[in-house]
Amino acid sequence: MSYCTFCKNLPYDNIHRVYHDEYYGVELTDDFELFGRLVLEINQAGLSWGTILKKQEYFFDAFDKYDFYKIAKYDEYKIEALLENKGIIRNKLKINAVIHNAAKVIEIAEQNGSFLNWLKNQREITLDDWVKVFKKNFKFVGKEIVNEFLMSINILPGAHDKDCEKYKTK
Repeated sequence: MSYCTFCKNLPYDNIHRVYHDEYYGVELTDDFELFGRLVLEINQAGLSWGTILKKQEYFFDAFDKYDFYKIAKYDEYKIEALLENKGIIRNKLKINAVIHNAAKVIEIAEQNGSFLNWLKNQREITLDDWVKVFKKNFKFVGKEIVNEFLMSINILPGAHDKDCEKYKTK
């Protein structure tokens, strides 16, 4: 079942429906927002998307509004505080991946003008090539995480079914 089919009959205030209608498949232009979406996708691994959607405000606060400059400087004290934060996914591998990935986004942005520019410069590659590029640069990224991240920010097609009302507007 596709995400669109899943959301079609949900009430308009349902967390999945809101995400589908307002955020999924929408191009992001702010590097902090892009990084935030990657953080959410990484944390979703092994869990339901609903769990992540319910915790997204906690992630935003816990990870300094996705300011990758601050996140890249996290020390052991901050990591311990994150591991104690019941509002987020308290997985040390995922937390360490977020910190590592923040440093990589800074490096990528410095070399390309922005994280967004880096993404756009590779827009025409296949999903398999995207996965290779992500695995070369980031931690805790696999095919499903990369695919969902890129679909969610409208880099790869497939976020919406062709008969979905959002398909034509995104």
